[in-house]
Amino acid sequence: MSLLLLGLVLFLGCHSVRVFGEAWRLKTQLRLGDKMYKGLYSLASMVGFVLIVYGFSVVRLDSPVLWLPPVAMRHVASLLMLFSMILLVAAYVPHNAIKDRLHHPMVLSVKVWALAHLLANGRLADLILFGAFLVWSVLNFRAARQRDRAVENLPPASDALEAVASPTTMKVMVIGALVWAVLLLGGHAWLFGVSPVGLGFTGL
Repeated sequence: MSLLLLGLVLFLGCHSVRVFGEAWRLKTQLRLGDKMYKGLYSLASMVGFVLIVYGFSVVRLDSPVLWLPPVAMRHVASLLMLFSMILLVAAYVPHNAIKDRLHHPMVLSVKVWALAHLLANGRLADLILFGAFLVWSVLNFRAARQRDRAVENLPPASDALEAVASPTTMKVMVIGALVWAVLLLGGHAWLFGVSPVGLGFTGL
């Protein structure tokens, strides 16, 4: 469990600097230089991510069961993951209505991903891992939206809604649905050893 906790502290800590220490980040970046700062940031994030994956894989099966989610929660989680994958794709495709409207679809994707896995899993390790990411995503999104409102005028809701049917946005939705289908029909089991439609939904 210690490796999982250390990984969460490193990974989420690095990705929380803009939430809790924007002034410190700017000063450190100026002092070290942009390349050095980004290099150290990337290294710490990578080490944290590896520790999370390894630490969770070690403790998840032996972790105490806190509750037994109903079978229906697996179906709810699978549906939520469809939205998570669409948001994830939207973060990387420019000029789509989802990103233009929500501004931070990547953080929202993590929020939905974490919530889905919390609903379908009841072990202590699951609560620690996915709960930590859920809390981080909520705080990160709130801080990001506050920065947005401070520096720019948000587009009218009607303009964003009119663009939902645009080819780019439809492409985002189709690609996201395809990624979701691949994970649902075997990709998740191949990557993490657990099928979301099988005996459990306890993988990453």
